[in-house]
Amino acid sequence: MNNFSKLNIQVIYEDNHLIAVNKPAGWLVQADETGDLPLSEYVKDYIKRRYNKPGDVFLGTIHRLDRPVSGVVVYARTSKALSRMNKLFQDRQVQKEYVAIVENRPEELEGTLVHYLSKDKERNITTAFNKQKYKSAKECKLHYKYIGGLSDHHILQIMPITGRSHQIRVQLAKIGCSILGDKKYNASHFNNDPGTIHLHAHRLSFIHPVKKEPVVIDACVPEKDQIWQMYVHIVESL
Repeated sequence: MNNFSKLNIQVIYEDNHLIAVNKPAGWLVQADETGDLPLSEYVKDYIKRRYNKPGDVFLGTIHRLDRPVSGVVVYARTSKALSRMNKLFQDRQVQKEYVAIVENRPEELEGTLVHYLSKDKERNITTAFNKQKYKSAKECKLHYKYIGGLSDHHILQIMPITGRSHQIRVQLAKIGCSILGDKKYNASHFNNDPGTIHLHAHRLSFIHPVKKEPVVIDACVPEKDQIWQMYVHIVESL
């Protein structure tokens, strides 16, 4: 059994230019210093086997999700698609929707959060400020909406306007709504799988960079996660 057989990737969109998968929580999008096999290598292997391609497969990383986050990840299958998708993300022409399960209900059931983020690269942790305390701090914005809750779990729909590192995690923590399992940002406890948090990239919408047609890509919440499955009907209705 080779390493690739350990993960049966869920392809949720595919054409000659792009491929999208539903990333499991805990998996890397792209290789880093840990040396762990990233999702991109599994996608390359899938393309090689599906299309019987000899040699190396081109696969461009367009965007990333934090390792403990699940959901939609889109890769480029051609250099043209890569450059054009990078431009769409840069120009904020890609609409991103997330769902998060948080420990506390926000005071306002719907609102827009604006903070300034400063990242400590050595510790890989981001701090949110209400005002621009440092010149290097970058403005970030997101819109959220309270969807429902049960006991001490509350589900939010989140639409990031900017795309900063750890943005959703730190902005929600800043208003006292830490994401379930996200000990890095003040959650009370780890999840049963400490490499995961309850933040899921639910949907990406954009105009196809080559076909010029609207594309909407949805990713279902993790099927083996009991807490997510409590809310699956809510997420599917969004």
